[in-house]
Parts: sequence; structure tokens; C-alpha cells
Amino acid sequence: MPLGGQSMDRLVEAAGDARVVLLGEASHGTSEFYATRAELSKRLILEKGFSIIAVEGDWPSAQEVNRFVKGRGPIRSAEDMLTDSFRRWPTWMWANREVGRFAEWLKAENEKRAESRQVGFYGIDLYSLYESIDEVLGFLQENPAYGTDLELARKAFSCFEPYNRMPEHYALSTARFTDECISEVSDLLTSIRTREKQFDGDEEQDLDLKMNALVAKNAETYYRTIMLDDAGSWNIRDTHMTEAIGELLDYHGEEAKIIVWEHNTHIGDASETSMANDGMINVGQLIRERYGKDGTFAVGFGTYEGTVIAAENWGDLWERMTVPPAKLRTWEGQLQGAVGEDLVLLFNEENRGLFSEWTGHRAIGVVYNPEFEAYGNFVSSRVGRRYDAFIFFSQSTALDPY
Repeated sequence: MPLGGQSMDRLVEAAGDARVVLLGEASHGTSEFYATRAELSKRLILEKGFSIIAVEGDWPSAQEVNRFVKGRGPIRSAEDMLTDSFRRWPTWMWANREVGRFAEWLKAENEKRAESRQVGFYGIDLYSLYESIDEVLGFLQENPAYGTDLELARKAFSCFEPYNRMPEHYALSTARFTDECISEVSDLLTSIRTREKQFDGDEEQDLDLKMNALVAKNAETYYRTIMLDDAGSWNIRDTHMTEAIGELLDYHGEEAKIIVWEHNTHIGDASETSMANDGMINVGQLIRERYGKDGTFAVGFGTYEGTVIAAENWGDLWERMTVPPAKLRTWEGQLQGAVGEDLVLLFNEENRGLFSEWTGHRAIGVVYNPEFEAYGNFVSSRVGRRYDAFIFFSQSTALDPY
């Protein structure tokens, strides 16, 4: 079906029956992926009662967006809010005009709603080790009644302090000393979870405290593993993001429904890809197992050719790069050859088999070299089983960073 009104209507109807809708992207720098996810999310919010947006971003940074869209933060533009909030590389992932327009829409929509029905925006990643510990410590210092947890937070802060606020330094250290800060962050999270009903729920302070403690605990495990086991650290990260999704749903109640924005490699079921051969799991697989296939709806995205925002090396300034035409033997090449235009595919038990041949499926990260993409930017997949739907763009354009 061409990417038009009727096909999008059918996609919204199909996705709206799930409790968890996973919206992917084949890169972190393509405008059409972000804009289409935003439009789908708007319709799911308005027509199907979804009230949580969870993104592949840090919890503390995304909390600034959450406060903005709920009218709780300082009065400022979406651009100022996003550029102030997302300072960790790669900043363009969330500090861009596509996200800014969606944040402005959410803010305007929430102004029409009672507080209990407002739509939230949350980060479910775990890279904010130091920032999350800072958040926990700051909250507890401002609320001295929670003295036991304050002492635990101070111990955790002191444990990580020698590493100059650089998680990679902690990772290098734990390659030799593997039990450095485990008990500190584990004890902190356990104590907060045990006593969470005592914390103030005003403006979601209780949720904020618990989620930052969860990030600290799981980030410690992630950085302790990353130097020793690539697949293991990947699994820790995706297990954390799945746990965060569960925490958000539990916090907002049995009727809550969530939309997740992440890369295809996270939301497309890993058991239907070559990732499984390396012992890797992901959010899409774990969410299907936890909420069932009927309770989960995963939408993959792809492009045949165009432009993208990425960097040549980790930490470099972003560039606007050319995405070369996909080879004919790949999933994107086959779609271009067969249809040659934008389209939406819906998969069900009757037609999944037609789209389940193993084939290379494009995946562009924040680090990208178009000259060598054939050697590392395609994941062998059974697309019809990896996703419940797929959105294809024949031509795509680069994201618009602030």
C-alpha cells in the first residue's frame, strides 16, 4: 500500500489494539522516520488512548522534555529546551526540529487535558550513570526525611567519583576489579523500591527517583560488562530498556498504553535475525515474550537511498551523508525493485510467510561510513516475522538538528 491516508488508517487500527507499540527507525538521522513516528504517535494518542512516549534516550534529559510537555518547567521554546537537555553525544538524536515540533504538539495537547490524562515523554536508556546518581542525590538532599536512602546515595556517588565522571574509565577499571560499585547501586535501588510508597508522588517525583536509581544500578552492570562481552552488554542494555517500559506501564496503571521510539535493532524481534546467532536479545523480543504478540505491535522502517545525519567516528561532529542505493538482493533493494515508491506493509499470520525469506536489512548507526556499509550495515532478517508492519521510503532525507 502506498504511504497514504488509507494505508496509515489501517496501520493505526492494527497497532491500536496493542498495549505496547514499538516504532523503529533504520538510522538515528533520517527525517522521514522521525516525522512519521510523530504522526503515528499523534493518531495513537488521539484515537487509541496511548499516553506514554518512551524513547531511546537518557532518563534525566527526557525528563526535561516531560516537564516541558506537561507545562511544569521554565517557559522556553522547544529548541532551547532540547538543546539544553540533550548535551551528550550524539546530541542530534533528540535535539532536532522534528522532535521539537512533536514536543510543541504534545505541550499544546496536554494543555487541553486534565493532569491525570496528560501524555508523558520518558527516556529508557541507561547511559546517564553519573547524571542519574546526581538526580537521586539531589532529590534526597532536598528531602532530608529520607535519611537512610541519602546515605546510600552518598556511598554510590563516592564510589564512582574517582572516575572523573567518565563511565568508560569505570569500565576500564572493572576489567581488573569486577566488584567495585555493585553493592552501592544495588542497595540504593533496593532501599528505594522497598520504601517507594513513602516518597512524594507530586509531579512524578517518586517515579523520577526510582527510575534514576534503576538506571544507576543497570548502568553499573552495563559498563562493568562492556569491556569483556559485547553481546552481554547489549543484552543488559535492552533488558534495562524492557524493564523501564514495564516500570512506566506499572506506574501509570492497568489501562496505560505506551509508544516506544527506538532503532530497528532494538524494536524488531532479535530472534528473527542473525543477532540470535551471537546470543543477542532485544526489546522487541522481550516485549513480545512479556506482553504477548497480541499485546505488542512492532513497526520497522527502512529506506532505499537518500541522505542521513551521522558521524564518521564516535564523538565526531555530525555530517550530512549520502545513503547509497541498497543492493537488489537486500530487503530495501527488493522493495524498490518491486514497487519503487513509498509503501506500508502489514504482516499477519496469513501473509508473514511471503515476507520471511532471510535477507539483509539496512541498519545505520550514529557512526556510519557509506563506502563500507555493505560489510556491516545490513542485518540478516526474516522481516515478516521480525515486525508486525513495515514502512518503506524510496527516497529519504537527513534529520534537521538544532
